[in-house]
Amino acid sequence: MLAKSLKPIVQRGLSLTMRNSSNLAAVKVNDRPDPDLVLVDIAEYVHHHKIDSKLAFDTARYCLLDTLGCGLAALKYNQVQNMIKPIVPGMIVPNGVKVIGTDHVMDPIKGAFAIGTIIRWLDFNDCWLAAEWGHPSDNLGGILAVADYESRLYKATEGREGKLFKVRDVLTAMIKAHEIQGVFALDNSFNRVGLDHVILVKVATTAVVSQMLGLTSEQTIEAVSQAFVDGQSLRTYRHAPNTGSRKSWAAGDAVSRAVNLCYLVKNAGVGTIPSVLTAKTWGFYDVLFKGEAFHFNQRTSFESYVMENILFKISFPAEFHAQTAVECAMIAHNMLKEKNKTYKDIKSVRIRTQEAAARIIDKDGPLYNYADRDHCIQYMTAIPLIYGRLTAEDYTDEVAGNPDIDALRAKMYCEVDDTFTADYHHPDKRSIPNALLIELEDGTTLDEIVVEYPVGHKFRREEGIPLLMNKFKNLLNGHFKDNSKAENIYSVSTKDDFDNLDIDDYVDLYC
Repeated sequence: MLAKSLKPIVQRGLSLTMRNSSNLAAVKVNDRPDPDLVLVDIAEYVHHHKIDSKLAFDTARYCLLDTLGCGLAALKYNQVQNMIKPIVPGMIVPNGVKVIGTDHVMDPIKGAFAIGTIIRWLDFNDCWLAAEWGHPSDNLGGILAVADYESRLYKATEGREGKLFKVRDVLTAMIKAHEIQGVFALDNSFNRVGLDHVILVKVATTAVVSQMLGLTSEQTIEAVSQAFVDGQSLRTYRHAPNTGSRKSWAAGDAVSRAVNLCYLVKNAGVGTIPSVLTAKTWGFYDVLFKGEAFHFNQRTSFESYVMENILFKISFPAEFHAQTAVECAMIAHNMLKEKNKTYKDIKSVRIRTQEAAARIIDKDGPLYNYADRDHCIQYMTAIPLIYGRLTAEDYTDEVAGNPDIDALRAKMYCEVDDTFTADYHHPDKRSIPNALLIELEDGTTLDEIVVEYPVGHKFRREEGIPLLMNKFKNLLNGHFKDNSKAENIYSVSTKDDFDNLDIDDYVDLYC
């Protein structure tokens, strides 16, 4: 019997953990247990829950466009191009996935990696911040690859194989993937045990793609159990002194693994691992989660809450905990101008921030690469103080070579504010506050600048959505040399019947 809410998961998981974490005794009676209730609830949600929230669908449309635009913008970088190209040069897959902005035609597993990599590369689309952090739009890499491939296969075989997906189907899958990833993230901190948040991308993508491929609820449980038992990424590549480019393709790797697992279950069956989470000694909780079960305190069921409250990155390609710090720095840049001062007149900068930001992006010392810089709050604050801007190019070696940047960074320090941290976690606020207090060399101190909610926050939707659509338009124009192509994509994407478009026809517009 499928569980009706997530509440029993906590009770069952905790009792099992408390009872079974004391030693490594072997299981003598080989009785196969029922599937863990977490797996059951996920399967119940993706197969049976109907999404009827207009706000969720409206937000999902913006999320789709923004994510695709960010993917196009990433293609200007050679490392991205080399990362996503076919391993075998010139390989073309019949009815294969088309990777937007390129001429690549791939199988859905490699296609998921390519799409997932380009949409995450610039760290410029949506975000979710809670006990765990992450980017639910990462799931689009797997969702779009499978929807595109299955639709092309359906048309090529006149409906004998595959399945025709509309834009509306992709939006539904996005809402559900956002919800799964985001609800887990509300009360469960994977980063505190050293695991990267892309585990949730893999689990969420596996769940929704299994349903997209026509698997049964039991097969979804099978696939998701395999996603949990699969090797999980460490956060090593996101933190000093090892920050590197893997953080930009980790989501591509996660969605490709998810798609691979789903096709394995569909084509061959790989077997369910029913107590993958709760198994004594060998289960996820005991091995990777310090013996703790997952907690679901803020949300006790999957609905559409996460998509409705998602955070958009609109103004700056910056790690989200620093978005408001960058806004503060832009304001400070103009304040200095008004006083006939510049960044060279700054003596010190106090960054009052949340605990999460201090833990992730408070970074002293040398910064070795692009990935190091876009995860350093001091760097992201220094650039707008100096230049009055923050763009993706500002993380490159060319810009970072300016010695004034590191000199200004050396004058900065972070201070954790408990109220900021509390508001960051508050379910009715979910703020991401930062504040700058700047002291000048002449002894004067500027008024502290405080920004609690970034422009991409739900509380600033009225202000943010026009800016988000302008961002999408600019990203299209920045990629396509033929402006008419960009204009056509924008026009189609904003029509009333957009949801009814075949997804493969829509993808064709980008290729």
